[in-house]
Amino acid sequence: MLAVSQTLPLEKQKAYRAIFWGGLIAGALDISAAFVTNGLRGISPIRILQSIASGLLGMDSYKGGFVTTVLGVFLHFVIATGAAAVYYMVSRKLKFLVERAIFCGAVYGVAVYFFMNVIVLPLSAFPHKISYSLVTVVTGLIVHVLCVGLPISLTVRRLTK
Repeated sequence: MLAVSQTLPLEKQKAYRAIFWGGLIAGALDISAAFVTNGLRGISPIRILQSIASGLLGMDSYKGGFVTTVLGVFLHFVIATGAAAVYYMVSRKLKFLVERAIFCGAVYGVAVYFFMNVIVLPLSAFPHKISYSLVTVVTGLIVHVLCVGLPISLTVRRLTK
């Protein structure tokens, strides 16, 4: 049986690795931050994951138990991997995204935050009012810069050189 490295061109291998690891790292850091910041307010990890699933299922996600919790995990990592894929694809055309990965990653984190909160959530079945309080926005921006944008940009830079 041939190994993956023998069947895929090097550039595709780099792309898949950068997207996979960027999505995995950003997803793990982002959900960990959500568990901590929401846990401080008494919200359980299960409820947070069901809340992610509520983007698809609405209020029914909170009645689904383990199944909607797992769906929330899956959706969270699909979204994180999608964010990594977008950054990777754009970085192939705009080389400064890799050359200036720290600055661009921070900006990308801000962009992802606003994309999710201004476009995705309002268009989804998410059943809760979206908070735009100063504390919520600042916390969200810090988390998205440190846990989403930077891990993706730095992973893409590291794995595509």
